[in-house]
Order: sequence, then structure tokens, then C-alpha cells
Amino acid sequence: MTAYTLPALPEPRVAPPGTVYVVTSGDLREPANVAAWPLQVELEKLVTEQVRAAGWDAVRAFDPDPVTGHGFVSSQRMGLEVFRNVPREAPLIVAIANWQYSHHVLAGLRSHAGPILTLANFEPAWPGLVGLLNLNGSLTKAGIGYSTLWTVDGTDEWFRENLRTWLRTGTVTHDTSHVRALPTLPESAETELGRALADQLLDDKAIIGVFDEGCMGMYNAIIDDELINAVGIYKERLSQSELWAQMQTVTDEEADAVGRWLTDAGMTFRLGTDPATELTEDQLRWQYKMYVAAVRISDDFGLDAVGIQYQQGLKNLSPASDLVEGLLNNVARPPVTSRDGARVLYEGQALPHFNEVDEGVAVDALVTNRIWTAMGLDPANTLHDVRWGEDYDGEYVWVYEISGSVPASHLVGGYAGAEGWRQGHVFFPAGGATINGVSRPGEIVWSRVYIEDGELHVDLGRGRVVELPEEETRRRKEATNPEWPIAHVVIDGVTRDQFMARHKANHAQLVYAPDATTADKALTAKAAMFERLGVHVHLCGDVTVAASGLQATGELASA
Repeated sequence: MTAYTLPALPEPRVAPPGTVYVVTSGDLREPANVAAWPLQVELEKLVTEQVRAAGWDAVRAFDPDPVTGHGFVSSQRMGLEVFRNVPREAPLIVAIANWQYSHHVLAGLRSHAGPILTLANFEPAWPGLVGLLNLNGSLTKAGIGYSTLWTVDGTDEWFRENLRTWLRTGTVTHDTSHVRALPTLPESAETELGRALADQLLDDKAIIGVFDEGCMGMYNAIIDDELINAVGIYKERLSQSELWAQMQTVTDEEADAVGRWLTDAGMTFRLGTDPATELTEDQLRWQYKMYVAAVRISDDFGLDAVGIQYQQGLKNLSPASDLVEGLLNNVARPPVTSRDGARVLYEGQALPHFNEVDEGVAVDALVTNRIWTAMGLDPANTLHDVRWGEDYDGEYVWVYEISGSVPASHLVGGYAGAEGWRQGHVFFPAGGATINGVSRPGEIVWSRVYIEDGELHVDLGRGRVVELPEEETRRRKEATNPEWPIAHVVIDGVTRDQFMARHKANHAQLVYAPDATTADKALTAKAAMFERLGVHVHLCGDVTVAASGLQATGELASA
């Protein structure tokens, strides 16, 4: 008889009664983990105190590593090892105080059978809130059940009561009465436009260029071909190695012409001489070469939109892609010619860029660009990190703060209001400029495309970018990342906790309209286009469907 070597399977671990396990997910970039570790320690202390106050015990699933100097799960392999020590039936809290790579813990969470609670501190200095929203979006896409909570410092009764509820029942239910399904749209010019643009996209198709799929653990940002093809969009999978190679072919003269265009437009740069901590002319030149190379490659493949991952593939090799991304998303930008100089590529157009190769952004940016262009509006649109927020003068004002750049037309003063700052050395060792500034006040449409139950969904809402006093803007920027552009966002008809409970991503898409009436019309066209494409459309907050006399408010909402 043949003797086979069978694996020795461990006995299933059993959690002691009344015990909660605590894990966390971290960054792949060790300097970020080390820098954020003190904040994580404070968060876990807060969580442990509140769990024990409720009569339970909290056990950390693994010990901090004295060699690395932190206790984050910093790789997918480490996540697999950690979850081997977590009883599968145990209540589990995933505490997030830093940006985290969701795939580090996704495998363990897929097979976990006990109740899961994701939890973050509402704190500006480190993007734990951003990491929480990404993890929630990733769990939603994966079909993994979870509850979620957030707190500023653990003292609010809302947080404490909901934590006790989760410990008792394994679930937390939030108020999502601000959300409703799209009603039957009226026959209007906007509805007709949206449907016609959807039919065109389905017939003609579109191509998005993806420079290395899957950025910084954002599982939620990858849309399977079967889903994205169904809305007429196809992927051209590209390599950042080729982008780097093509950057070598761009001459210094071509790069310097980009720089002259920007300075002639009024943009300034905060320059220094130490490349380790300051922005240098050499870093800028490489960013200009990346911009030219990205446009040329987009032309080579006939792309309708393009996304550059940057992290992790280029961060140790090239200055940041952020300056490039902001330029691409703006209609007015430095011209780029074909390699033979015979053609100006994408002349007079924005070339939609989806930062961090977030394919939910890609779908949204492409749809938005086509609608706003057809309506004669500025199609410049961008994602933002949902970074933080606080009340100001009776309104909840969010800090939307993308990690590097926005289209110049979004800023007060345009290019003249933009200043290039060096990206922070913790996340961007090779440096490079941001497009820093303050987003101008105005009416906006915000949105997010995401995957739930194996299908595409989009949340649509209205809001405003508001102007805050200079000292308040400075305080908010210095509390977060002063080198990044900021938008002071008020979301119509949606509270802080409603937004947090509902939103399925770390990113939100933002586009301006010249006035409230036009914004309502453009949102209606966008809803009609998404509906025609077969995407599930949800209206969030106070949303007026143009020309119908019907207002979607929380009163009619269903979760």
C-alpha cells in the first residue's frame, strides 16, 4: 500500500467565553508603519478599555515586533500567519489607525466565521479613517459580512453604546435613511442625453489604460473584466516598466517646455536643494517626462482614460506621478506632441486619469467627462480621499484631500493658485511635486462606483465646496497633510455618521457645476447614463432630479 505524507492539521482554536480578538492591518511601507504606530497604540488602548468596561476581555491576536518597531500586519503572508492564531468563531475587531493594505487581512477575514467589527479613530494626523473606508469597500466587494464603527476619542456615548450592542448581538445597524433607489426618471433633455451617451458607450466601447493593476491593497478598486466590459469599458493592461522606459526617451527640451508652460500659467514651486526632503528641479524634470510619456502611450493605445499606480512599482525609482495626474485631468494643460512632432495629442481635451488605478474612479471619470463635455461644462473631475472633517459654523465640513493633485481648474486662482510642494518623504522617498492649493467654492456632484453582491453600483449626491477663513484652512491642512490640495466639502442632506455608514471606498469623486440648477441637471444626466448602462443607481441625501419636480430626500429613503 502506498504511503502518502498527509499534512498535520492543527486542532481548531476555541476562544474563551467573553473574549474579543483584536487585529490590525498596516501599510507595506515600513516607514509609514513605524511613524503611525504610536497612534495605533492609543487606538487599541481605547478599544481595549471600552471592551473591558462592557464586561468582555480583549486579546491582541499577535505581539508587536521589536525588530520592526510596530505591531501592524505588514504583508499578506504575515496576515495568513496571524489569522492561524485567531479562533474562527471569535468576535473580531479590526482596529485601523493608519492607511492599510486590505489584502493583508482579506484572506483571514474571508474564512472568519465570527462577527467582524471594523473600527477607526476619527483623527486627522494619520489616514486611519481612509484605511477603514477602503477595508469596508473591500469587504463589501468580497461579500464578507461586517459591522463598522468610528470615534474621535472613545468618549462619545454613540460609539460606546454601539460597541456594547455589537458585543451583545454581533451586529451594528446604522441610519442610512438618506439613501434611496433612483426613481423613474422624467422625460427630459438630460435624461435623453444620459441614455444616448450610454448607448454610444455600449456600441463604440472605450479603453482604459491600467498601469499595473491593484494599488496599495485596494481590492475594492479592481473591477473584474466581466463587470466592466458589460458597461462598454475594456482594459488595456500596461506596465509601469514601459512608462519608465518611455520617460527615458523624452528629451530635456521637451520636459523643460512643460515646466515653462506651467510657470507661464502662474504655477509656482517650493524648491530646495536637498532631494531627500525638498523639491528639486531634477525631480520636476522627471515628472514632466512622465507626463509626456503617459500622453504618448495613451495615444499609442487609443486610450479614453488612463491610470498610473505609482505605489509600489515606481516609488523608489521615480518622483511622484501626482503632478502628472492633475495635469491630465485638466482641459488647459501643457501640449504634448507625437514623437515625430506632427500632431498635438488629445488637443483641447482632458485625458481622464484615475489615480492609484482605482477602476471605480475610471468608470466614474469616463462617464462624468462625457456628460459634462456634452453639456458644455468643464469636465475636469477628480477623486479625493475622504480624509476627515469637523463642524464649522453650524455645518459639518469634510476635509477632502487627495494625496497629491487636483485639476488646476478646481483651485482658487487656477494654475496661479497652485503651488508645487515636495511629496512627504515617508510615502514618497523619490520626491516630486504636488499640485497644492485650496479648492474654489462652488456647487458639486459627488459619487462613487463600487461592487456589491457581484454587481456595479453607484452612489450619487450633491454638495458644495465652501470657503473657510484662511486660518481655519491652514489649521485643517496642517492637521493632515499641508502639501496636498484640500477641498472643504459640505454634503447636502447627509450627516457625518450616515456618510461613514454608507460609503464603500476611501475615495469619492468630485466635479463642479456653475450653479445649483446646472448641477441638478448634470446629476440627472449622469444617473440616466448609469441606469442605461445597467449600474444600480442610489441617490444620497438631498438630490433634485432635474425637470421632474421630484426631490429625493431622506424622507423617502430606504437602506
